Amino acid sequence: MIAYLEGKLLSKGPDRIILLVSHVGYEVLVPAFVMDTLSTKESGDSLALYIFHQQTERQPKPVLIGFNNEDEKFFFEAFISVEAIGPLKAVKALTVAVEEIAAAIESGDTDTLKRLNGIGERTAHKIIATLKGKMGRFAGVSEGKSHGTARAPDFVDTVINVLMSQLGHSAGEAGKMVDAAMKRKPLLSNPEDLFDEIYKGEISYE
Repeated sequence: MIAYLEGKLLSKGPDRIILLVSHVGYEVLVPAFVMDTLSTKESGDSLALYIFHQQTERQPKPVLIGFNNEDEKFFFEAFISVEAIGPLKAVKALTVAVEEIAAAIESGDTDTLKRLNGIGERTAHKIIATLKGKMGRFAGVSEGKSHGTARAPDFVDTVINVLMSQLGHSAGEAGKMVDAAMKRKPLLSNPEDLFDEIYKGEISYE
């Protein structure tokens, strides 16, 4: 499983790049909002991307999709959890910044979602029904709070990343676990105490 690549930009197309890593060229699909950030990159420039790696029995050819950071990748993984949105459709759909899409989901703004490539009225409602209440961290606010409030502390993002990347939870599950723990003890101030509270809560629910 390829999760991260660092090398030099070999070539750039409308929706993909070739990244040269240790004399091997990797074709990486890039959503439009990520490609916008690469507009100043030229052949030979250094580049590092977090990678979503897709390979299944139905699709044996590996597909690599690149992102600037882990949060963008985690958002993508949450987005493709929506019924009928697979990785390739999501790559084409994500034409605006993650923050704008996440804020639209949290506010139930179907008009903004319908601006995404390939997203119609029905799919926009599916996206909101599936992800609303789980997008706070991507919209720049803490889980469970309305758009425009202060950002969650940095350690909250650290805990969510560990829950997803190391402990196998989905973006939605991780957000709910952290949100519940922070509601029980809003004055938590470090990742260790937050982990303790998360798992105390899990035990109490058994």
